[in-house]
Amino acid sequence: MRCFNSLLLTALCLAGCSDEKAPRARSVALVEVAPIRATTFTDAVEAVGTAVANEQVVLSAPVTERITSINFTDGGYVKKGQVIATMAIATEQAELAAAQAQALQAKQQLDRIQSLKTRGFATAASLDQQLALSNAARANADQARASIADRVIRAPFAGWASLRTISTGAIVTAGTAIATVSDIAPIKLDFTIPETQLSLIREGQAISARSAAWPDRPFNGTIATIDPVIDPSTRAVRVRAILPNADRALKPGMLLTVSITARQRQSLALPELAVVGDGDDRYAYLLEGRKVKRVKVGTGIRQNGLVEITSGLKAGQQVVTEGVVKLSDGVTVRLAGDKTPPPSNKAG
Repeated sequence: MRCFNSLLLTALCLAGCSDEKAPRARSVALVEVAPIRATTFTDAVEAVGTAVANEQVVLSAPVTERITSINFTDGGYVKKGQVIATMAIATEQAELAAAQAQALQAKQQLDRIQSLKTRGFATAASLDQQLALSNAARANADQARASIADRVIRAPFAGWASLRTISTGAIVTAGTAIATVSDIAPIKLDFTIPETQLSLIREGQAISARSAAWPDRPFNGTIATIDPVIDPSTRAVRVRAILPNADRALKPGMLLTVSITARQRQSLALPELAVVGDGDDRYAYLLEGRKVKRVKVGTGIRQNGLVEITSGLKAGQQVVTEGVVKLSDGVTVRLAGDKTPPPSNKAG
């Protein structure tokens, strides 16, 4: 009985082995091909910059004194030379009056001595002494006027005043900020680029900038200055552009993204999906008959879903554009529109 069971088990095993299927043929990959053509590529410089006022100054108190008047509104426009604030000047005005009186008296005495000198009744020494006294009196008057002028704070240029932080009657110390005046039309935009891109920019070149505050509005301007010195720690160069800002949409301190169109050129291009990577190398599949050949290619920049091809292929060659993930060197492929499939690639 035991012998019979062993024979039965052996027969079942042999029957199972006979039912195993033969290796199936691998299906032929369906791909799309297109001739490689030239397209226009644009070298662009991208950077991030900060808006800076065209002119900006912080007006501070020159001396410790009481503020007697403030002549600007929060964020208001001020003209060049407009009085921003006035400090107490009563003491200085009294000193000026005294100095003017002394200067007048000294001038009258000088005139008398000059008259006597012409008639021979005064010496040259007395005339020189009185001339020195007259000049000193005038200098004292000028000093008093300068002291008054220091206490009248004026805008050095036209612009917009900052928010007011002091009030009339306040006693401020020397150096206390009274107002900030900013000229922001136009506005400057400072940004840095790597030294490797220095050859792509030049003074007078057009730029386009965008701000998070105005995402749908480009701000166009031109490069005004390129710093002649490269920062040795960052290997970057500072660039300054000028942007029109008549409506004051841009404010000093804003962060903007900068785009500069450097130059355009014609180069061969393939869709990004048509180029496969293997380590640091890049490959494309060239169609030869109904088989593909794996070709190493040199690549440049990527733009609008295309990869610039710098070497490895020639214009007009048929290259696989879709289905490359299923391919290997030398395999047979099937093209869209084929009526009769080509011989299949047998599995090993």
